[in-house]
Amino acid sequence: MSKEKFLRLKEARDFVQKAMPPGFSPSIALVLGTGLGDMTSFMDLVWEMEYAQIPHFPLSTVETHRGRVLGGVFGKREVLVFQGRVHLYEGYSPFDVCFGVRLAGLLGCSTLIITNAAGAINPLFEKGRVMVITDHINFTGRNPLVGENIEELGERFPDMSRPYDPGLIKLAQDCALSLGIALEKGVYIGVLGPSLETPAETRAFRMWGADAVGMSTVMEVIAARHMGIKVLGLSCLTNKNLPDCMEETSFEDVVHEARKGVGEMLKLVEGILRSM
Repeated sequence: MSKEKFLRLKEARDFVQKAMPPGFSPSIALVLGTGLGDMTSFMDLVWEMEYAQIPHFPLSTVETHRGRVLGGVFGKREVLVFQGRVHLYEGYSPFDVCFGVRLAGLLGCSTLIITNAAGAINPLFEKGRVMVITDHINFTGRNPLVGENIEELGERFPDMSRPYDPGLIKLAQDCALSLGIALEKGVYIGVLGPSLETPAETRAFRMWGADAVGMSTVMEVIAARHMGIKVLGLSCLTNKNLPDCMEETSFEDVVHEARKGVGEMLKLVEGILRSM
């Protein structure tokens, strides 16, 4: 990342800070993925802003990504919610994809809850369930840390031995158990997209140890860990990819299934925030 890009981030940070209500200081950021944008009823809304109002903030070209940042209070927690994201497959750069997460870090958020819609490739997983991400495989061919390192954000070679925080994973599992939610646990592979996976690709991903596949998340998690932000990743499993009997699917099917799964995801996120 160049220093010019870092200045863009700081300009966006300064703009948002001035727009926030006095005293509002979020410590948790929540990114809502495909079909999950309406999952905000858990908090008392105190502030909102369209992405288009924020200097340099990239705008999604995907219809289901609302493009709005919300500030809210849940119990004693102040939360920053990003309704929608941009993706590499839209033609955006890794810097653009990570803009919101880095902005959250510069605004003081030390914890990130990141959600997505993903296809299950573990044959034991069922669509409609939520999976807590234990690790990921970056198969996009991109990395948001390529280029000049900005020391104000993090060190040149950040450790990625625990990209997803073990304590937050356990918290999610405990909350799911207490709420009676069937929670899967597995590895997410991030691909470039926008084409969906072939049977051979699905088989290869499974052999590598992946349990679910999607087109987001990995860039943002790398950027968050670079900044020292703790991460909890949650996938809504919208379809099931079995390479020997692949069923046709579409983006509309994925969105439909994600919206059906909003209830379980919402209950889980609310329980996690209540327990933090």
